[in-house]
Amino acid sequence: MKLLIVTVVEEYEKEILQLFKEVKFESYSGSDIDGYKNSTALVRTASWFPAKKSGVESSMFFSFTEEENIYALFELIKTFNQNMETNNPIKAVVVPIEKSI
Repeated sequence: MKLLIVTVVEEYEKEILQLFKEVKFESYSGSDIDGYKNSTALVRTASWFPAKKSGVESSMFFSFTEEENIYALFELIKTFNQNMETNNPIKAVVVPIEKSI
């Protein structure tokens, strides 16, 4: 069993949920998050005291799942990211589980 973590901008939330459905994930959890990027160009042009830090509305999903599900999902995500028109790819990581109860 492994822990899969997926982050996606809000714009593509429906798409990742569809990919989960295609792979037949039995269960997963999700949460709304704000995504941030540290950009050198942005820092140089920003004011000294910005009034507000704004992140990109995003979602994070995670699932404790078997390896075969992860490989199938990674292939679907890879295809999706190759065909997207924006610079906000779906990102996914896998974390091994040493123990579980």
